Amino acid sequence: MWPGNIFFENREIDDERVELAGATDQVVYFGPNLTLRRCTVVVRVPGSRLIVRQPRLMDCTIEFKQEQRNHRGWVSAALKGCRIKGRLTGCDFGPFPGYSTGGEHGQVEDCDFSEARLDGCRFHGCDMRTVRLPRWPCFTIIDPLGNAAALGRLNWPGRFGQVIINPLVKDPPSTVAETWHAPSVMKGLDATPDDLRSVLEGLDCIVM
Repeated sequence: MWPGNIFFENREIDDERVELAGATDQVVYFGPNLTLRRCTVVVRVPGSRLIVRQPRLMDCTIEFKQEQRNHRGWVSAALKGCRIKGRLTGCDFGPFPGYSTGGEHGQVEDCDFSEARLDGCRFHGCDMRTVRLPRWPCFTIIDPLGNAAALGRLNWPGRFGQVIINPLVKDPPSTVAETWHAPSVMKGLDATPDDLRSVLEGLDCIVM
């Protein structure tokens, strides 16, 4: 245990507000052996200072006040009946076997991401029928591996097909959905979000 860091572990917390925050030289450990029920979890640290270790959250609200970038530690978190808010870029949720210790124990069930802004975020090993997703300008590709070939045959605007669609075949086998934020992802791809929307509309594998 490192002195000066902040630890939420080895306890059960019900009906409380939990602030994940600290000074710039502090790391916040969220788990292990941590169970939260009906709590509001407010995240005020960047992903580089947040270590997620198999917490269990049930009927909680998670508010990201600090944008999470490229933080895949959430794959070890078991989330059931939770609401997620805030900005997340390059983050993963749900069981991701082999990614990290405990990654196979993740869960996403009956969760609501509709108030989150997700960009380049992936869901693993969960039933997406139980998950509420953010709407346009976010959009979600369901079963990206299974639909990669069909999507690759479409005429995408600018460089979207080259940068986003072609790499879908390299997603881990556990990937069941991938969500993007159109205004963010289209920057530098020589097309506009409206250009992209005209192709996405009507596709069965797209939620928007």
